[in-house]
Amino acid sequence: MANVYYEKHGNPSLITPKRVAVIGYGSQGHAHALNMRDSGINVTVATYAGSPSAVRAQEDGLPVSTIEQAVKNSDVIMILIPDETQKKVYKASIEPHLGPGQTLMFAHGFNIHFGQIVPPSFVDVSMIAPKAPGHRMRELFTEGVGVPGLLAVHQDVSGQAKQNALAYAWATGNLKAGVIETTFKEETESDLFGEQTVLCGGVSALVKTAFETLVEAGYQPEIAYFECLHELKLIVDLFYQGGLSYMRYSVSDTAEYGDYTRGTRVIDAHVRETMKQILKEVQDGTFAKQWIAENEAGRPNFKKMREDEAKHAVEAVGKSLREMMAFLQKPKQRTAGEAQALAGAQPQVGEAQALASAQPQLGEAQALASAQPQLKLGAQEDR
Repeated sequence: MANVYYEKHGNPSLITPKRVAVIGYGSQGHAHALNMRDSGINVTVATYAGSPSAVRAQEDGLPVSTIEQAVKNSDVIMILIPDETQKKVYKASIEPHLGPGQTLMFAHGFNIHFGQIVPPSFVDVSMIAPKAPGHRMRELFTEGVGVPGLLAVHQDVSGQAKQNALAYAWATGNLKAGVIETTFKEETESDLFGEQTVLCGGVSALVKTAFETLVEAGYQPEIAYFECLHELKLIVDLFYQGGLSYMRYSVSDTAEYGDYTRGTRVIDAHVRETMKQILKEVQDGTFAKQWIAENEAGRPNFKKMREDEAKHAVEAVGKSLREMMAFLQKPKQRTAGEAQALAGAQPQVGEAQALASAQPQLGEAQALASAQPQLKLGAQEDR
């Protein structure tokens, strides 16, 4: 069984006297920095000169510094910039300014595990990896509810690397929901495998293939979009709330029977073998080397694939249909104050524990349908 830690395991006195630098102010960076500030931590946002995120951080009331200066002046340095830029920034602006007694932290283990960053022997190296997008992490923190996270220690020079990481997780609110102990290796490899086979690669390929199959058989693209993409959210929400069994309880018996008898024909032994091969490529570094080389070459294949995917028919049909659904329109960017006010006025769905205690359980599929806005084909709604 995994070791799981909660607020009682975090010692605030290990983090409150320290100066923390958050490198980057994107999705994760803004959540870490704002949550720590609200926990009473002396935190500075570090960005490159002229970065637009520096303006956002200042507007949010946070001190901003260059990366070099922040590293020199901080006890804890959390790197929250994209994987593909970390090595370059580390070599140029972080490594030359590290000193004994400091802690280098990450929210994903890619660069440590695959040797892109090799920290000096005199610093602690640890990880707190929240298992949610940054905006969700921030929203739930303002409500007094955290998101789960992962904890790992790569290098323990001080003898307190784990305790210090738990204190960091206390400040970011992750201990409210629970932090699971892992390793940089396990976090990195399982994360990449999950993204490639299920969360991103697997799901998107499954949706596109099912969509194409219906359209090629003569069904309307709009109908195919709803059956193969739009309704996926309803099912995933049921997974998220109560696992596979809750989804099966909530759908019709016809759907449940189709699940049992057809699902393993789609995801068959051949797919399992392919997944094993993908995992092997993650474990032996094949994927990492390919991705690193792609970035070093200026991303020619990546850019081409992104362009091609944007032209897929499911994207064109989906764009048109989503314009009919006012409830899907992206809200304007909110300030921290507006987000906090919204959080107080409108309960959010958080992690499984928060969900179970904060809102009534959904029984049948009809209850789910009546609880959230639905689109009626042919009905035009103002944006």
